[in-house]
Amino acid sequence: MTTTQPVDALAEPVARVGGGWTATLALANAAIWVGWYGPLQILLASQAERFAPGAGMSKETMLAWVTGAGAVVSLVATPLFGALSDRTTSRWGRRTPWIVAGAAGGAVALLLLAGAGGLWTMAAGWCLVQLTLNASWAAVTAAVPDRVPRLQRGAVGGWLGAAQILGVVGGTGLATLGGGVGAGYAACAVFTLAGVLPYVLRHPDPRLPVADRPVWSWRGFLAGFWLSPRRYPDFAWAWLTRFLVNLSNGIGLLYLLFYLRDRVRFHDPEQGVLILTAVNAVMLLATVVVAGVWSDRVGRRKPFVYWSGLLMAVATALIALWPTWPGALVASALLGLGFGVFASVDFALMTDVLPKARDRGKDLGVINIANSLPQVVAPVIAAPIVTYLGGYRTLYLVAAVIGLAGAVFVGRIRGVE
Repeated sequence: MTTTQPVDALAEPVARVGGGWTATLALANAAIWVGWYGPLQILLASQAERFAPGAGMSKETMLAWVTGAGAVVSLVATPLFGALSDRTTSRWGRRTPWIVAGAAGGAVALLLLAGAGGLWTMAAGWCLVQLTLNASWAAVTAAVPDRVPRLQRGAVGGWLGAAQILGVVGGTGLATLGGGVGAGYAACAVFTLAGVLPYVLRHPDPRLPVADRPVWSWRGFLAGFWLSPRRYPDFAWAWLTRFLVNLSNGIGLLYLLFYLRDRVRFHDPEQGVLILTAVNAVMLLATVVVAGVWSDRVGRRKPFVYWSGLLMAVATALIALWPTWPGALVASALLGLGFGVFASVDFALMTDVLPKARDRGKDLGVINIANSLPQVVAPVIAAPIVTYLGGYRTLYLVAAVIGLAGAVFVGRIRGVE
C-alpha cells in the first residue's frame, strides 16, 4: 500500500510512497539543479571570460571569486530555510511555500544574472540565485525524511540522484544550445520554475499544527544550528564524508572548461563539457537507482559509500595522469559509476543519522552545507594550484586524495550498518 499524505507531520513515516510522488519530487529536484548547473558549467565561465580583461584579473580568478561568493550565501541559506520550513504552519504545509517561493525567486535571479555587466553585478546575481534556489532545495530534500520510510529511502534517493544528474545535463544543454548567454539563462529560468509545479500541485504537504511549533527565541533558534560532534558522532562523520567527496568533485568541475581548452587542447571545449557531462550521466543513471534499491534490500549503506568514493578517487587521479580526450572520457564514465552509487546511498545514510523529527529541514540543511562549503573551499584550493603549484595535474591529484579520505571516513559511522 502506498500513500502521499501522512497524518502527522512529525511522525516517523511507515507507509511507502508511490511512484507518482517520487517522480514529481525528482522532477522538482532536477529543476533546481538546472538552475544551478547551467550557470556553473557554461554560463558563468563564459561571462568570466568576457569580463575578466576589464577587471584586470584572469578568467579563472574571476570565476573563483564569483562562485565562492555564491557558495558563502549557500552555506547560510540552506540550513536557514530548512529551519524556517520546520517552523512553518501555513495551510499549504511546511515545505510547499518554500519550494514555490524559492523556485520563483531563482527564476527571476537567473534573468537578472543574464544582464550582468561586470564582476560585481555578476557576483550579486549569482548570490541571489544561490539564496533563492537553496530555499527551494532545503524544502525538497526535507520532504524525504518527512514522507519516506527508512527502508525506501535508498530507492527514493536513487531517483533523486538520477534527477540531479539529469538536471546537470539539462542545465548544461540549455546553456550550450540556448543560442547565447542571455538565452541560456532564460531557458534555465523557465525550466526551474515549471519543474517544481507538478509536485506542489499534485501532492499536498501535511500541515504542522501551531501547537507543535517550537517556542520562538533568537537564542534557541541560532543555537539549534550547532550539533555537537561529541553528542552526535554519526552525524558528524556522515557530514565529513559528504564534504570531502563533494570537495573532490567540486575541485574537478570548477575548471573543467579551462582544462579541456588549455591542457587537453580539445577543439571545442564547450561541446566537450557537454559530451563529458552526458557520458557521466549515462553511467550514473546505470547505477544510481539500482544501488539505492540494493542498499534498501540488504539494509546496509556504508560499503556502498566506501567503494563508490574509492572509484571516484581513482577516476580523478586518471584525469591528472592521462590528460587526453580519451582519458577524459574514461574518467568521466568512472566518475559517473561511482557518483551514481554515492548519490543514492549517501543521501539515505544522511537521513538515517538525523537526530530529531521536528528539525529534519534544519538538520538536512546543516548536512547540505557539506555540498555548499566545497564551492567556497574549492576555488581557494584550485586557483593557486593551477596558477603556481603545478597546474592541472597537481590539481586533480589533490582532488583524488581528498575524495579517498572521504571514502575512508565513512567507516567511522557506528550507528548505521
